[in-house]
Amino acid sequence: MTRWKLTDKQWEALDDLRFSTADKALFRNATIILMSAAGRSKPSIAHDLGCSVGTVDIVRRRYREQGLAGLAKGKPPGRTSRATPEYRAALRRAVETPPQSLGYGFSVWSLARLNAHLAQQTKISFSEDQLGRILHAEGFSVQRPKHTMHGKRDEAAYDTARRELKRLKKGRWPKTAMLS
Repeated sequence: MTRWKLTDKQWEALDDLRFSTADKALFRNATIILMSAAGRSKPSIAHDLGCSVGTVDIVRRRYREQGLAGLAKGKPPGRTSRATPEYRAALRRAVETPPQSLGYGFSVWSLARLNAHLAQQTKISFSEDQLGRILHAEGFSVQRPKHTMHGKRDEAAYDTARRELKRLKKGRWPKTAMLS
C-alpha cells in the first residue's frame, strides 16, 4: 500500500476548499484526499463517508490527474436536451400570451394545446409529462384549466342560474311553460 503524501500547501488548499464550499460532493471528495494522506484505508474512508470504495478510487485518481479541479463534479452523462434555449424562450412567450390573442378559440392553455402550438412554432414536440417538467423548470405552475370565461366566472349570472335551478327543482314552473 502506497501512502499518500501531501505538501503543507496542498493540505491547506484542500482544507480551505472543504470549508469554503456548500457542495456536499466537493466537501466529501476533498475529505477523501485528506483522509488518504492521513493513512486511512479505502474501505475505512468509504465506510466513514458513506460512499463506495469505487468512489474513493475515482476521487483519488481524478485528484492525481487533475489536482483540485478533479474534485469538482464533472459534466453529467447523457444527451443534451431538445429543449434548446430558443425553445424555452418560445415556451415562455406562449405561456405568457393569452391563447385567444393568438387566434385560438380557447382561453386557457392545456399541456396538449401548448405542446401542439409549440410543435407548430418550433418543430419540437415533447410528451405532456416532459413538457410539464420543462414548464416547472422554467418556473411555471401546471394546473388543470378552469373552464370559465376570462378565468373568472360571472358571480351574478351564476347566482341567478342557481336560484332558477332551485326554483325548477321545487316544481314552480313559470305560467307560460304550463300546458292546459
